[in-house]
Amino acid sequence: MDLNSASSIVLQVLTQATSQDTAVLKPAEEQLKQWETQPGFYSVLLNIFTNHTLDVNVRWLAVLYFKNGIDRYWRRVAPHALSEEEKATLRAGLIANFNEPVNQIATQISVLIAKVARVDCPRQWPELIPTLVESVKVQDDLRQHRALLTFYHVTKTLASKRLAADRKLFYDLASGIYSFACSLWNHHTDTFLQQVCTGDEAAATNSLERTLLSLKVLRKLTVHGFVEPHWSVEVMVSDIYLSIRAENVCRDRLEKTIILFTKVLLDFLDQHPFSFTPLIQRSLEFAVSYVFTEAGEGIVFERFIVQCMNLIKMIVKNYAYKPSKNIEDSSPETLEAHKIKTEFFTYPTLMEICRRLVTHYFLLTKEELAMWEEDPEGFTVEETGGDSWKYSLRPCTEVLFIDIFHEYNQTLTPVLLEMVQSLQASTNMEDTSAILIKDAVYNAVGLAAYELFDSVDFDQWFKNQLLAELQVSHNRYKPIRRRVIWLIGQWISVKFKSDLRPVLYEAIRNLLQDQDLVVSKNNCLPVDDFEFRTDQFLPYLESMFTLLFQLLQEVTQCDTKMHVLHVLSCVIERVSMQVRPYVGCLVQYLPLLWKQSEEHNMLRCAILTTLIHLVQGLGADSKSLYPFLLPVIQLSTDVSQPPHVYLLEDGLELWLVTLENSPCLTPELLSIFQNMSALLELSSENFTNCFKIINAYIFLSSSEFLQMYAADLCRSFCEVLKDTTTDGQVQVLKNACKYFPFPFGLLLFQRYPVVMSTYLGIMGRILLQNAKFFSLLLNQMACELGQELDQILGNMIEMWVDRMDNITQPERRKLSALALLSLLPSLNSVIQDKFCGIINISVEGLHDVMSEDPETETYKDCMLMSHFEEFKVTEDEEPPTEQDKRKKIVSFRSVTQL
Repeated sequence: MDLNSASSIVLQVLTQATSQDTAVLKPAEEQLKQWETQPGFYSVLLNIFTNHTLDVNVRWLAVLYFKNGIDRYWRRVAPHALSEEEKATLRAGLIANFNEPVNQIATQISVLIAKVARVDCPRQWPELIPTLVESVKVQDDLRQHRALLTFYHVTKTLASKRLAADRKLFYDLASGIYSFACSLWNHHTDTFLQQVCTGDEAAATNSLERTLLSLKVLRKLTVHGFVEPHWSVEVMVSDIYLSIRAENVCRDRLEKTIILFTKVLLDFLDQHPFSFTPLIQRSLEFAVSYVFTEAGEGIVFERFIVQCMNLIKMIVKNYAYKPSKNIEDSSPETLEAHKIKTEFFTYPTLMEICRRLVTHYFLLTKEELAMWEEDPEGFTVEETGGDSWKYSLRPCTEVLFIDIFHEYNQTLTPVLLEMVQSLQASTNMEDTSAILIKDAVYNAVGLAAYELFDSVDFDQWFKNQLLAELQVSHNRYKPIRRRVIWLIGQWISVKFKSDLRPVLYEAIRNLLQDQDLVVSKNNCLPVDDFEFRTDQFLPYLESMFTLLFQLLQEVTQCDTKMHVLHVLSCVIERVSMQVRPYVGCLVQYLPLLWKQSEEHNMLRCAILTTLIHLVQGLGADSKSLYPFLLPVIQLSTDVSQPPHVYLLEDGLELWLVTLENSPCLTPELLSIFQNMSALLELSSENFTNCFKIINAYIFLSSSEFLQMYAADLCRSFCEVLKDTTTDGQVQVLKNACKYFPFPFGLLLFQRYPVVMSTYLGIMGRILLQNAKFFSLLLNQMACELGQELDQILGNMIEMWVDRMDNITQPERRKLSALALLSLLPSLNSVIQDKFCGIINISVEGLHDVMSEDPETETYKDCMLMSHFEEFKVTEDEEPPTEQDKRKKIVSFRSVTQL
């Protein structure tokens, strides 16, 4: 069918494809899919979506099919690629008229043109940019806006290309149109301000939209269009905002424009710090005046404050502006920027910034206090992780405080200590303002803990004041109770005497009984640090565990449950087996929590972590958990189940510790191993844990396990060896090959020393422990390589002797020497011919493993195990797992067999 003459047919099918009736929709979609590769189809689509008299939904669908076709068929090398003639016609049609009346379709057309530009501009489409530049100058509002919208999407797309040749083309483009883009932005900004003054709200709104689009173009050109740009700010944001602050109709778009302007500055600073140097002074003056002085009161909005603080932070912390310790090693550009910073951040400026951060921005707001009362769990889920400081006010202020305090700690430490000193007197419970100020100051001291190490005697402060404040039960004092226990948590790893821990545990136990959820949830339980001592914590273990479990049951939100589970996990991990009397309630509750968290994979990850520590703490007694534990492992490690994407890593670790602590192999444990083949095929990321799991099964019950899975595993390992890297091969060989026959013909052609060493170790173990199988293996290799058996044997021994230096570990050198020595009793002439070489490497191996016994003044084999020794565990050591015991027995048995 000639589609160029069949617009009506395509239009009919497109109309059917917009139907809600699947009986009509599905055939239409199939027909459109068949037409995708037909010549002329996209020309018909262009005619349809540019025909403004047709149904909007049909036009929308036509432009989407056209856009998707660009990704599939526009490039010359693509299968069923469009002809160059048709593409030329389409390019001309796309920029013939910028008069699309529907905003959504106009945006899609702009994106579509940008996709074509990514492939064809400027070489195959040199007229695109000149056409856009001319079109944005027209007086027709609609045409001007659509051309400007397209100009933005084209610039954005071209700026995203990263190949060197593409970057050069974009630099050339930017240098040619940058002045025009600046004048365009200035023009629309001036027009907008004039229209605001005359009260023409509709016109002002339209002009502001063009100001925003032209600034987006300017942002891409400024940040990505120059190697060393030096840009001058023509219009300051404050002037615009001050002119419009009373006009509500434009407020939302104006705020977007202001935020975009600050993004230009931030991107420019990030990508070209030295080109930004001339702007450091003006940017700091601008940001600090609006955020930390009265100039911004009443006119700044939250997102703008965040952007200004980020600008200050990036200037303060920018490594390009920090001179080396040896000033002479610093570049002139760095010294210039550092000089500007130093001259700006004087003592009065720093003091004002510090005080306003603490006493203004750190204060809990009325909205936050109301949320505390109405939704305490929601209040506790603070957005402080990751990059939240880039977008949210509270984390932004805290990160800025940390960076400024770190950079200027000698100046700011006395300022903060003075604020702390002013709070020594008792606080009036009726003075809410004083309570919030104390909360803010304590927050600052916690954030600056590492910087204040030498300036604050925290132990004395804790004993003389903070401990007493924890015991104040007045309801209005709960912000301080919450903040003090958080503050202690910040200082625990910095400066806190071990002797004070029992007193702290007592205080924490009382706070866990606090009726306010925010106070109890924010408790710091210092068990996850180096100074933790089990003996100090044991008297509080039962009550702490009970209270934490009660809290886990009370809270309802996933984030809160995850936090409490984390604390419980840390407790279990630290006290190990001594938690056994108290975990019954948790063991009964976890299956219910697992079921409730079916839609919350991150909570399930927290449950898996808790189970890992629980199994380690219970040891062999963890077998009682199997009815719940094994289905959890089964689901978490089944790659056919969608949740495995989130649960696999923790699920593998749980699987491993379950095996390591299992007293025996159960049928259910054995059946889970069906998941392993798919895991080995998945990726090499999990190889280490997979091989540990395989070894754990073998230690647990080698005969039963290998009888069921040896053949499958052998096939899986052979496939892995074919497709994996050298490191992957070593992992396979080290962790599992000693249990299975492999294509060791590869041994004769192996070039990598580490892999070669591993192969030789496996061959040595086979030769020593199963000489009959070794003989069969040689016969198989001879058949595969089409050589005589004696020739294979001679080549192998010669290679083994020559490559002995590849084996670096003494125990492996000893293994190889013993293996080769075991051949010497044979009367085979090939072996006898290699006698000298075998003896030589055996003597070298003997020297490696012999050490002098100072008591007898004689030499002995330092690797010799003469008798079985029971485990001796000190108080500071973890008790051995069931697998540790099994390993020791297997090791002793292997030695005695040798």
